[in-house]
Amino acid sequence: MSQKPFENLFLSAGAMKAGTTWLYRVLERHPELYFTPEKEIHYFYHRFVDSSILSETRRLTEAKNRYIFRFEPQSANIDRIRSNLHWVAEYLSNPVDDMWYRTLFAGLRRQTYCCDFSNLYALLPAQAWSRIAADTQKLRVLYTMRHPVKRLWSHVKFHLQVTQKTDVLATWGPKDFNKFARQSFLWNNAEYGVALRNMKAGLPAENLMPIFYEDLHADQRGTLAQIEDFLGIAHFNYPAPLLSGRVNESVSHPMPDFFPGLFEADVDRIIKELAAEGMTAPDSWTA
Repeated sequence: MSQKPFENLFLSAGAMKAGTTWLYRVLERHPELYFTPEKEIHYFYHRFVDSSILSETRRLTEAKNRYIFRFEPQSANIDRIRSNLHWVAEYLSNPVDDMWYRTLFAGLRRQTYCCDFSNLYALLPAQAWSRIAADTQKLRVLYTMRHPVKRLWSHVKFHLQVTQKTDVLATWGPKDFNKFARQSFLWNNAEYGVALRNMKAGLPAENLMPIFYEDLHADQRGTLAQIEDFLGIAHFNYPAPLLSGRVNESVSHPMPDFFPGLFEADVDRIIKELAAEGMTAPDSWTA
C-alpha cells in the first residue's frame, strides 16, 4: 500500500468570527498539537478553490507583514529564531504542493497532530473533503458555528476596521448594511447548512465534529474536553487566564436595531437547514 501524503491532520474549518482564533490560542498550548507560526495556512483552499490565495506575491507580503517582525534578536532564544526563520524560508519556497505543505510541519516531534486552522476551509466543496480524507492517514475536522447575525455583525465591523472605513458604521442605513453584508466573502461564512452538507458528503462521520460558539463559551472546559476526546488526545489543564482572554476583537460599535431584521428570514432558513443535518441550533439564535 502506498503511503498517504499526510499523516495526522487536525483542521479547523470554523466560520470567520466564530471563535476560531480563541480556540487556536487555547489549543496551541496542548502538548499533543503542533501548530506552525501561521494559524491559517489555507493550503487546501489553494489546492481546490483558488490558487491565488498562496501566490508568491501574497506569501511574500504575509512574510513581511506577519512573520519577520517576530524574530527580533532581543527575543533571546536564538534557536527559536533560527527555527522560525527556517519555517519562513519553507513557506516562501515553490512549488506550493503537497510536499510544500508537509514541509511546513517538519518541526513536529512527539506531537500527535499537525494543526491548520483556516476559516476558508468552511468554503471547500464536497469533493475537496473527499480528497483530503483519502490523502490523510488520520483526519479530524472541527467546524464552529455562531449565531448568524452576531457573527455577521462582527465580521462586518472587522472588515471595515481592517480597511479603515469604520466611519460608515455611524452613517449607513438598512440598504447600505444589507448590500455590504450580503457580499459573498462575508455572507458565505454563515451558510452553515451548505458547509455541513459538503463536509458530510466528503467525510466519514467520525472525522467531523460540528460545534456551536455559544456552547463552547457556556462550558469552555467541558467543550475543550469533548474536542480532545474527538481527537483521541489527553485532557489538558488550560490556564484560567488563557480561557478568559479575548482575541481578535472587532471595533466597539452597537448593532443597529434594524440590523437583525434584515436577515430574519435567512436565520430561519439556516436553522432549518441545520435541523435537516441533525443539528439543533442554540436557543439564543431564536430568542
